[in-house]
Amino acid sequence: MQYALDRTELIDAKTVRICVAENGHGIPKELISQIFDPFFTTKPVCRGTGLGLSISYQIVVDKHQGVLKCVSVPGLGTEFSIEIPLN
Repeated sequence: MQYALDRTELIDAKTVRICVAENGHGIPKELISQIFDPFFTTKPVCRGTGLGLSISYQIVVDKHQGVLKCVSVPGLGTEFSIEIPLN
């Protein structure tokens, strides 16, 4: 059974961290460096556009001067964390 775990925490007086984790298949190590690239997908042509992580990256990093990280262990799951300034 797959489950998701979400948590939000203050890192300091100016920054919040939002984490979303799941215990699915995980992302292979060789793909982690590409997941935030525009148009990257592991799907066949005409089978979708992926998770939209390049757009998420642009919003978090470029628009809000935040940090978007992904940690994944194949067979154990994946966690995305977003750190953004409060103001």
